[in-house]
Amino acid sequence: MTIIEPVQFPPGEATGRDVDDPRPEHQFSRNGAQLRVQVHTIDDPTDGGYVLVFGDPGEQPLVRVHSRCLYGDALGSDDCDCGPELALSMDLIQAEGAGVLVYLEQEGRGAGLIWKAIGYGTSERYDIDTFESYARLGLEPDTRRYELVAKALFGLGFHRVRLLTNNPDKLRALADAGIAVEVIPLAVRMATDRGRRYLDAKVRWRKHMIPRDFAPWAPQTTPFPAPERPVDDDRRARRRWQRLFGRR
Repeated sequence: MTIIEPVQFPPGEATGRDVDDPRPEHQFSRNGAQLRVQVHTIDDPTDGGYVLVFGDPGEQPLVRVHSRCLYGDALGSDDCDCGPELALSMDLIQAEGAGVLVYLEQEGRGAGLIWKAIGYGTSERYDIDTFESYARLGLEPDTRRYELVAKALFGLGFHRVRLLTNNPDKLRALADAGIAVEVIPLAVRMATDRGRRYLDAKVRWRKHMIPRDFAPWAPQTTPFPAPERPVDDDRRARRRWQRLFGRR
């Protein structure tokens, strides 16, 4: 499940290399700051990936469970919140000096990049969201599972986490496995109408909680404070969060 011990190379395979301590661990630099990172694996053909442990996370680390999104993570797409949520999560982990990123090979909500691209095209042709286009294509709206994430976190000694997510499925998977979860929602701003429609679709179809400017308890993507709103607005937002995610 996870790489913890040094990798053992067959005799002669590592000739010419310094392999006295071949652990997957090194210094990681981002935005001018450095953190130590250890890399562990989650071995599974559909829901596998990697666990990156930054710094010394302590007993209740910040944890981001993130599904791969080539368009958002690597290409900077404005049409989904994947890239901004990953960047914000890493900002928070760096600010704290420690945390855990679980990066899963679950492109396209588990359908893969090709079906994801076909789904985008179908959405454009019929003016529907990607959940509707997946249904039209005969695909499940979301096949991702997170039970192996819980198992990996347990294996690394994490029994209580602060989960950086807006996705109730991730919360429930970890909580149902026995991990004590405090949810920290991620507030991101979408630059395109397509991106904003996708956020709305995730609320409708998958019951995501998408924090807006009225939620001062959500991390912000800009250094500017959110506008002040009456306390009643904040209470309504919290009650809505509890209805969607359940009391854990």
